[in-house]
Amino acid sequence: MLLLVAYGVRGDGSRQLLAFTRARAESQASWEAFLWDLHERGLAGGQLQMVISDGCAGLAAAIETIYPRARHQRCWVHKMRNLRDGVRRRDQAAIKRDAQCIYRARNAAQARRAFQRFRFHWQTQYPGLVRRLERDLPELLTFFDFPQPLWRKLRTTNAIERCFVEVRRRTRPMVLFVNVASVERIIYAIFHRFNQQWQNRTLALFTQAAWRHLPPANLTI
Repeated sequence: MLLLVAYGVRGDGSRQLLAFTRARAESQASWEAFLWDLHERGLAGGQLQMVISDGCAGLAAAIETIYPRARHQRCWVHKMRNLRDGVRRRDQAAIKRDAQCIYRARNAAQARRAFQRFRFHWQTQYPGLVRRLERDLPELLTFFDFPQPLWRKLRTTNAIERCFVEVRRRTRPMVLFVNVASVERIIYAIFHRFNQQWQNRTLALFTQAAWRHLPPANLTI
């Protein structure tokens, strides 16, 4: 079963799993329906600062449609995985090292220079890979526009991925469900438990003074 899921973090560090729905595919239409439901339920987007996602093209297009004013950050973990899988085994360590220089830079300008070095080094061997990285670069560097203490949190979808690990841990031993509704009930119960645990626990980095200069919401999908 394919699930579309949204996880939100406010400026005060409070967080919540906002919604999930079943889908046949991660198409633009599926993501638009999902995001529009969030919009209609109150997440209108006026104070939504950033949406963090993996590399799904359908989701990226849906964000442009439903939340056109929100900044979009592509997940570096997913991008690094794609880079590694797209090269010969002997080049994987070097590709990883050179790509890490981009997102570990001190600022966006230094990150772009690191990409230029990456392109110079790998353009001949992997022109398609370099071209795709260059195309995605603006959305991979969005996190640099936010306070530096938040960069590690904002450049990946790791926060929501940890929730998925718990879902898999709880559902895989069950092997077989009676019907779709039974799957949804167990997943709802897992997410509801997360939300209850988080009611009095905030993400400390988001409460730092630097964050006070920014409006209050991020969304990880």
